[in-house]
Amino acid sequence: MTQLVTGLHHITALASDPQKNVDFYAGILGLRLVKKTINFDAPEVYHLYYGNQSGSPGTILTFFPYRDIPQGRKGTGQLVVTSFSIPEKSMDYWIKRLDKFNIDYEGPQQRFDELVIYFEDHDGLGLELVANKKDERPGFTYGNIPAEFAIKGFYGMTLSEECYEKTAGLLVGQMDHKLVAEKGNRFRFSANGKNGDFVDVLCNPDTLRGIGGYGTIHHVAFATADDASQLEARAKLLKFGLNVTPVIDREYFHSIYFREPGGVLFEIATIPPGFAIDEPLEHLGESLKLPPWEEQNRTKIENRLPPIQLNIKGYED
Repeated sequence: MTQLVTGLHHITALASDPQKNVDFYAGILGLRLVKKTINFDAPEVYHLYYGNQSGSPGTILTFFPYRDIPQGRKGTGQLVVTSFSIPEKSMDYWIKRLDKFNIDYEGPQQRFDELVIYFEDHDGLGLELVANKKDERPGFTYGNIPAEFAIKGFYGMTLSEECYEKTAGLLVGQMDHKLVAEKGNRFRFSANGKNGDFVDVLCNPDTLRGIGGYGTIHHVAFATADDASQLEARAKLLKFGLNVTPVIDREYFHSIYFREPGGVLFEIATIPPGFAIDEPLEHLGESLKLPPWEEQNRTKIENRLPPIQLNIKGYED
């Protein structure tokens, strides 16, 4: 049978101040600002995409920075940790870098066959750096971080669930994942077994339910090859009894959305057409890109959005 879901595509979070967001993810973590656009459903709000050189699926963390929403609370029914993959021997470098910018962290600690540190961004979003020797993807750097230590993309993500069995059943039965490891209340699933693809499900029946707001994840998107495989996946999920949206055009990919049994908003996104559809690869993220139907409103939109700048100089070693 054809594998319809091939791994992670992107993760989207809610943030507060857009400039602080750029400073943290491009400046401190060294991710590429791949796309500067708007929330297609709320054009007065940025949609900022960070990732590797080309914005490959499995590297993209995106943000809706709302300046007038309350802080959220991490808990069950949420994606609570986004994990990035770093080279095996780079942990000491990253510990020193977090210290340099006064970012508190927990660890390092051993988990399965990996070394992990946990920290949070300025909004309280849960993040991890996972040192491992299995990730052969090249990292990206603006030059503020040595290439040999650069983040390679996602390692995976962690869902917190009151009852993990139904979520696990969806991942395995309908979304082409397999259980690849487990320890205690942590169950790890993967669609292809590669770094960037791990879905850890934590069974947390005694944890408070999460509340949306800045510092929390809005949704997670899984990758599918093309429009045909997406429609096939949608039909499969509908047959399973889930309420799945029609296909929505997000310009850089096509999307369908649904809630998994624990409440997390899932998306399945196509790999094409990609982020170079409206600006060349070497200039990704440099200018504000609008969908065609909003170009007539460009002046109004630009006047409502706060200016943001890519300030890499202040974040060099």
